[in-house]
Amino acid sequence: MDEEAFNLSVRRFLKKLGVTSQREIELAVREALDAGGLSGSETLHARAVVTVDGVEREIIVEGDIALSGEPSGSPK
Repeated sequence: MDEEAFNLSVRRFLKKLGVTSQREIELAVREALDAGGLSGSETLHARAVVTVDGVEREIIVEGDIALSGEPSGSPK
């Protein structure tokens, strides 16, 4: 295996995942706010599941997204 090619491919995938996910989350939250489904003061629980074909592993990342106040995960 070419470690450098592998590392760069993983980084490209994660960058694409991050940018796409952020865009979609922002759009979904704005639509929910506009429709009155959210007030804007919630903290939303988020969960991402990543699978890779050919590898028997499911990667789950969970966290909270604050719509107001201090950003989730901020140092105190």
